[in-house]
Amino acid sequence: MKLLSGNSNRALSQAIADHLDAPLTKAQVKRFADNEVFAVIEENVRGEDVFILQSTSYPANDNLMELLIITDALVRASARRITAVMPYFGYARQDRKTGGRTPISAKLVANLITRAGADRVLTMDLHAGQIQGFFDIPTDNLVATPVLAQDIKETYGRDPSLMIVSPDVGGVVRARSLASRLDADLAIVDKRRPKAGESEVMNIIGDVQGRRCILFDDIVDSGGTLVNAAKALIDQGATEVSAYISHGVLSGPAVKRISDGPLKELVITNSIEQPHEVLNCAKIRAVSVAPLIGEAIRRIANEESVSKLFD
Repeated sequence: MKLLSGNSNRALSQAIADHLDAPLTKAQVKRFADNEVFAVIEENVRGEDVFILQSTSYPANDNLMELLIITDALVRASARRITAVMPYFGYARQDRKTGGRTPISAKLVANLITRAGADRVLTMDLHAGQIQGFFDIPTDNLVATPVLAQDIKETYGRDPSLMIVSPDVGGVVRARSLASRLDADLAIVDKRRPKAGESEVMNIIGDVQGRRCILFDDIVDSGGTLVNAAKALIDQGATEVSAYISHGVLSGPAVKRISDGPLKELVITNSIEQPHEVLNCAKIRAVSVAPLIGEAIRRIANEESVSKLFD
């Protein structure tokens, strides 16, 4: 087994390597003067089981091209099996046609990864689980829920006032899974989205009066949905509102919104490497998914069951 890291999240790659007690394969992934991506593998990988560690987060296109070019380099170097390990799968929100003459970009990206030569994909908390079906190769979609649930237990203990809140109807299954693990009640924010990047809270389904609410979702991008939901929950009598999110995209004014808004705390995973602005924000904290992803890699390499990691 060999681990090879792109440039999207070197810190997470090193943490995964440390967990597995395996060094990262020596490789160079750099840019030419015109910003073309160039990759060279500096170790022999012939007949090896290689795992490429690369999130396709911002800049999504550059990181995706790195993944494709590294994959091609490994194919031409005669690697036995290539697994694309994508803690965050970019373009996942474009999983269906939202109107006339619009693309299904998640399917296009899946095709690109497959055609580049990947034999398997390992990712975490896809925006829509059915994206697994876009791939014509085996795809494992890990969930960060066990990691985040453990952090909630350590932070809040057995608080009977705790309530898990889904920020929209589409995330109810995800939120219910967390609520079940914590033996907590569930509430739902009924919202509508006038256009991409904007949301309006219409109603709160559930009694949040006097409750400590935790918003639970897969992606926080601009932060507008979370802040609006937190305001609505406070208005309905919640004593405090925190948020646990798998992927901290945190683009545009997100950090300022979180800092100035009513959220007590935003907890994200380290699936995406964060800039100093996020790391220095007192309200934002990250938990590591390196042990989860590392264990999945170990199980895949040893031909063991990965489904046990969902328990």
